[in-house]
Amino acid sequence: MPEPVAHWIGKDERGGIPVPARPDVPPPPHWRLEAIAAVERPRSLTLGADGRTAVYIQDRDTSDVWLLDLERGVPERLTSGREPAPYWEDVEPRRSPDGSQVAYGDEGAVWIVPTAGGPPRRLAKGSSPLWLDEARLAITVERDRATRLAVLDVHDPWPRRLARHDDHGDEGSAAVSPDGREVAFVFTPRDDLKRSEIRVTDLGSGVTRALTGTPGMQDRSPAWSPDGATLAYVSERPGWDELHLVGRDGSGDRRLTHEEADFSEPRWHPDATRLVAVRGRRNRFDLVTVDAATGAVETLSPGGAWGAPHWTADGEILGTYEDHATPPELRLVRPGAGPRTLLAPSPRAIRRAPHVAPEEVAYTSFDGLEIPAFLFRPRHASAERPAPAVVYPHGGPTDAYGDHWDGHAQYFLDKGYAWLAPNFRGSTGYGREFERRNHGVWGVDDTKDCLAAADFLRGLDWVDGGRLAIFGGSYGSYMALCAAVDDDAGRFRCAVAKYGDCDILTSWAQGDREGVQDLERMMGHPETAREAYRRGSPIHRLERLGVPILVAHGERDERVHPKQSEELVAGLRRLGKTFEYVTYPTEGHGLLRAGPQIDFYRRLERFLDWSLL
Repeated sequence: MPEPVAHWIGKDERGGIPVPARPDVPPPPHWRLEAIAAVERPRSLTLGADGRTAVYIQDRDTSDVWLLDLERGVPERLTSGREPAPYWEDVEPRRSPDGSQVAYGDEGAVWIVPTAGGPPRRLAKGSSPLWLDEARLAITVERDRATRLAVLDVHDPWPRRLARHDDHGDEGSAAVSPDGREVAFVFTPRDDLKRSEIRVTDLGSGVTRALTGTPGMQDRSPAWSPDGATLAYVSERPGWDELHLVGRDGSGDRRLTHEEADFSEPRWHPDATRLVAVRGRRNRFDLVTVDAATGAVETLSPGGAWGAPHWTADGEILGTYEDHATPPELRLVRPGAGPRTLLAPSPRAIRRAPHVAPEEVAYTSFDGLEIPAFLFRPRHASAERPAPAVVYPHGGPTDAYGDHWDGHAQYFLDKGYAWLAPNFRGSTGYGREFERRNHGVWGVDDTKDCLAAADFLRGLDWVDGGRLAIFGGSYGSYMALCAAVDDDAGRFRCAVAKYGDCDILTSWAQGDREGVQDLERMMGHPETAREAYRRGSPIHRLERLGVPILVAHGERDERVHPKQSEELVAGLRRLGKTFEYVTYPTEGHGLLRAGPQIDFYRRLERFLDWSLL
């Protein structure tokens, strides 16, 4: 009798020989997929005006809003049933100045919920709420395929435009001045998608002025000083995302840090002498303070990956933390002392399981460019017992694989697989020049970086170079498909494509606005770059695919439309290729619910075991 199909599975199709389970392959000794899916992620952290109460979002099968009193250390759930949202895109909840309410985004609208308990109230369509005072919020709204900032009165929730300026573009990342008179925000002009600048709007008059702006360069993350006289912000003008300062009137713009590193999330200390920030170097992210006068940087706690740092009323810093051996948690750091864990919601089975530490490596690609990567070696791999290996390109592409917790990689390491995560050209963390090396050449030069990753693995005596796979999600899925199609040397035995593109021209026409603008920012408009779009689309070379492929997609995906996988599978079927294809009706761009996540990784496990072991 066939197994019943779970309600979270949509299409479940095959072409060619089906992949059975391997009865001789036991489960890994220390890890289970159910435990990985049960890991809860506290994130999107903000601190109330009192500096003693935090609000944050915690993921598992929902992405609900929680309240945490730092003195009592007892978290309390404020919402129930908020749809799961991807942590890399979700907005922060914000507590009102008097602490009585929390504003947050859900289902394309802004909501408020009382901190004392009670049902939430929907205010209006929009996102990214920011309290201006006890009665008003700044929110983002979508109008005419643009993001605008609007002001909303919680008692009469009818949005009105915040800023007045003539040029067309997108507004976001708002920050209100300490005196409540002005709002700083990031503006991205539509005629230069590689540019973003800091602008300030007077709430009374609506008059807007630009404080920064350089063609082709990005400024972001505005943060007001406690006296309102200065704004700190991040700019990529120096070649890295360094901290800068500028006066409220636009005067005195100067570079503050000279670290050749990427800074993010700056926040001023109440005494205005220093800022706390996250400093990224080669995709490890330290918690640091920066002297506001000299730019001197002091490392408070190395990463791993710190995030969302906030000064507490007691002079400590509250932030999120994770690393390869530490699932996401909340930590407190007192300058001069080590960090202490405040909240660690992951299962004990995960916290006690052995974790493999990554080694930072580099290899040379086709044109001599050095490609950094994180290499994980399973415990028993040796020249006598070489391991099969997986090349795992990240999503984005303007992102990177860093020293974060990756339970699924650890699961396959526990089974005996090696894992190589290349930060191919276009990745963040290695400077602006490296980040822009994939502009105009999606699916071409970065694909060769992934093929070179396989060649690097084949040169290691403890890796079995005849048993390699490539697997990724989103842009990593696109890289996996491109590499498998262009693998003339037969490096890979199989490929796995999870919610990725196959044709970036049709994807440009199908995707959501943010994804489309990101594509145009790096590749140009297809009207002027049609041939580059074609070169970057593996669907046109699909006859060259010589290995089986597993394809998975969420049916609610708006970033990479599920029609991309439909187009791919139609081509595979037409050419008589071997494939497996599954869709998940409840999922968007990311398999966030436990059921679909476990189902996919069981399929991946069976697929890799059959192909490689």
